[in-house]
Amino acid sequence: MSRYRPPAKPMSAYITPEGEMALKDELHFLWKVERPQVTQQVSDAAALGDRSENAEYIYGKKRLREIDRRVRYLRKRLEVLKVVNQLPTDTSKVYFGAWVELYRDDGATVRYRLVGPDEIDPAKHYISIDSVLGKALLGKHLDDELSIETPSGEHRYEIVSVDYAGQDAG
Repeated sequence: MSRYRPPAKPMSAYITPEGEMALKDELHFLWKVERPQVTQQVSDAAALGDRSENAEYIYGKKRLREIDRRVRYLRKRLEVLKVVNQLPTDTSKVYFGAWVELYRDDGATVRYRLVGPDEIDPAKHYISIDSVLGKALLGKHLDDELSIETPSGEHRYEIVSVDYAGQDAG
């Protein structure tokens, strides 16, 4: 049995201005606030003596590795992201940043915003443009119908509204 894993599919490099600000805030918090605190805790724990059985020291070192890994990821990711802060020329079509209201085949109406993979948030109804539904919605118009094949079966949707509320006009 091999441990080989195929490389992950590349993620889209688009992000909303709000998403970029959230990633920058997270980077700042980790680097300027949390990392110095954890470093001080590790230093204090190391001063207590035997490090091999010192849970605070072991946990602190592990947390520092996690923070450093996330900081490295955020710095690299922020370098390649493209902030989309302009409305598309045709706002009647579904593009990045659009709020889309859909009528599902089960009678329910749902509303999603198409965002980049770094800002997916089910609680806010943000879905990735890289998702199956996101890819199917891109470029569609009002009243278009689409069909999505999922593990639970085929689902049909109709686009009820497309708007870019909250997007800059500039």
